[in-house]
Amino acid sequence: MHRFAAAARRHLPLVHFAVDSTLWALAIPIGVFLRYDFAWSVVWQAEVAIAVVTAVVLQGAFGWLYGLYRRRWKYGSFDEVRIVALTAFSVGTLMTAIWWGTWNQTTGDRAVPRSVPLLATGVSLLGQIAIRSMWRLYTEHRNRPMSSGANQLLIVGAGDAAQQIVRTLRTSAEAPFVPVAMVDDDPGKRNFRMSGVRVEGTVDDLVAVATSHNATTVLIAAPSADSAFFRRVTEAAEHAGLRVLVLPPVEQLLGGVEVDHIRPVSELDLLGRHQADIDPQEIAAYVTGRRVLVTGAGGSIGSELCRQLARFEPAALLMLDRDESGLHRTQLSIEGRALLDNPALLLADIRDTDRVDKLFAHHRPDVVFHAAALKHLPLLEMHPHEAWLTNVCGTLHVLDAARRNGVQRFVNVSTDKAADPTSVLGWTKRITERLTAHASMNSAMECVSVRFGNVLGSSGSVFQAFTAQAANGGPITVTDPEITRYFMTIEEASRLTIYAGAIGDPGEVLILDMGEPVRIVDMATRFATRHDPPLEVVFTGLRPGEKLHEDLIAHDETGERRVHPLITHVNVPPHIRLPAAPERFGPSIDALREIALTGLPGRVSA
Repeated sequence: MHRFAAAARRHLPLVHFAVDSTLWALAIPIGVFLRYDFAWSVVWQAEVAIAVVTAVVLQGAFGWLYGLYRRRWKYGSFDEVRIVALTAFSVGTLMTAIWWGTWNQTTGDRAVPRSVPLLATGVSLLGQIAIRSMWRLYTEHRNRPMSSGANQLLIVGAGDAAQQIVRTLRTSAEAPFVPVAMVDDDPGKRNFRMSGVRVEGTVDDLVAVATSHNATTVLIAAPSADSAFFRRVTEAAEHAGLRVLVLPPVEQLLGGVEVDHIRPVSELDLLGRHQADIDPQEIAAYVTGRRVLVTGAGGSIGSELCRQLARFEPAALLMLDRDESGLHRTQLSIEGRALLDNPALLLADIRDTDRVDKLFAHHRPDVVFHAAALKHLPLLEMHPHEAWLTNVCGTLHVLDAARRNGVQRFVNVSTDKAADPTSVLGWTKRITERLTAHASMNSAMECVSVRFGNVLGSSGSVFQAFTAQAANGGPITVTDPEITRYFMTIEEASRLTIYAGAIGDPGEVLILDMGEPVRIVDMATRFATRHDPPLEVVFTGLRPGEKLHEDLIAHDETGERRVHPLITHVNVPPHIRLPAAPERFGPSIDALREIALTGLPGRVSA
């Protein structure tokens, strides 16, 4: 028996053809039997046998032509059923045409009337689909994981991704999970079933449904859901002692959902799933075929800007940074190799005005993304002169070089700390926004600034700090129990920054919508609780210049979302005066505040 089964598997197309031929051999006599009011005597005539042979030959010919017997589709799949139907209808149609042409109009005496091929087509098709469906159910049942050996899984969501993962888990004998129920907030999916798994309530019923099925694990199968939804589900599940797993964002699932995609929930899921639809054609219009330069290309934001810009095929992607190790990492992530031999890698410090101007004159970029900056707030409070030299003077050098060398569009990367600033970082970035607006007003360049808050995964981010503290055994530190911050992933922030460069009017500041602010203590508590063993969370107090709550839009700014629902357009005062020889100016905290908010007498910025 085992030998026979092995031989059948080696010759599956022949087995399939034999089954389909057998069904035609039964369907035509049945059609004759029905046509002649259940008269058995007619069935045994020679013409019926000829019709059977004809049907079998045509089934083999059309089946081979359409790929039915060439293993193009999985046996019993919906794609195969479609070809089965096409093959059967082709056979039936041609047989009808043959019998119509050979019909004896004088006597009308034929054992196989013209209606028989049509009847037989329906019977044969029904049989072929039924056998394939039964085989599919049999294999799914045979491969179904034993519930005693797999984790009982409750699935949140009943969309396409959930249906794919249910089918995958129910047909894999080695799957580590067995789906037992689904929950979904869509009332139209109430009692919906997929492979025997039913929607048994809404997300609010998650704990009750999990308890009724003894489920130990929850899978969030909603790849396009936002971070608020992930936090809602995770908080409810973890409070009930349930393990939470997720599927990655939808852009990572283009090849379909597999068991390997299932992974534990992370802070990126809980804070960073901001997905926005943008028009890539608008980006391509000002990037594709142009010479694009990115300052700070070795940093977190700059390197991600480079990776995303590379997809739009610029004529040249010039990557400027003073950190050679950062440039090495960026080149490796884009090209898959990092010999640091690409002439597009520009090693330079934006504080050096002569070096910056020579590079711009040599490479003649068309578009500039200015991401180079010092950004760590407490350190800059202690060293404001360094913030002045890099953030203010460096930006002025890049703007001046861009203006002198024919740059068409300039995108300045800013921060939410520039809105109603209270710190050295905020004041210097507010100055760069005003410098950028002033350059746009006084040159042919189209200049915009893009303002957003904290990005997850950047160097020195709060999440990286928690990870490092956990590696050292804790505790996890938070400055204040009420402090909140806006969060976005580097990928989404960079994506919207590039798009903002396409839709902003000259001189504007474009502010990215980052959702609702998140309490840092909640993030720290989740992180500390998941650690084994759990860690302590301690409060250290607000640092000088640090806000309890950040603002994206200043109190005196009025914004509008006229192009994209996640991007707000505001205007900042463009007129600003800087001291003569600003590189030699040693600003105090009060001086920085005055320049940022009112300006100082002296040389007007270029």
